[in-house]
Amino acid sequence: MIDTPIRSIAIFCGSASGSKPVYGDAATALTGVLADRNISVISGGGKVGLMGKIADACRHFGVHHTGVMSGNLIENEILSDGLDKTIRVQTMHDRKRTISELSDGFVALPGGPGTFEEILEQWTWAQLGLHKKPCGLLNVESYFDPLIKMFSQMAEQGFLSKQYLDMFIISDEPAALIEAFQSYNPPPSKWSSSYGDRSSTPQT
Repeated sequence: MIDTPIRSIAIFCGSASGSKPVYGDAATALTGVLADRNISVISGGGKVGLMGKIADACRHFGVHHTGVMSGNLIENEILSDGLDKTIRVQTMHDRKRTISELSDGFVALPGGPGTFEEILEQWTWAQLGLHKKPCGLLNVESYFDPLIKMFSQMAEQGFLSKQYLDMFIISDEPAALIEAFQSYNPPPSKWSSSYGDRSSTPQT
């Protein structure tokens, strides 16, 4: 199991609301689960789309919400005005690094390319042992099924070890997802002495 209890979760999600109300409902439900467990939220701090739903839900449930946003986005007035703490950074790279440092785990809700990029980067960092924090997908309305199928394809074709496939936590139920985070047991990092056959071609 992870060494320390989870006190903060980074949520990656769309800057659009999606075509179905269920996506916004899931954002609200996840925030409610975090409220019940006294877990704070770290996010990009936006007021639009599902990010805005998270911000609204944090205010509703009394969840402490830290937003991390680069200066150009703040100037474009997409920063939520209901954050408990705002951290202004220079670049998107700074934003992602800061979110990673502040968070004890990472959850992706439905979203676009930026959402995918953010959660996959954290999963990659976990494989490399740069952190030992859980990563997961809230698979609302089977939204991530094509991505999950791609993960399986990676493993089947020898580009991903099963232990790293299994480390990605996936559920369509917010409470089940966070419970799995609490009991997460990270595998050895990819280049540790216990990682597979060191003489073979590295998997990425």
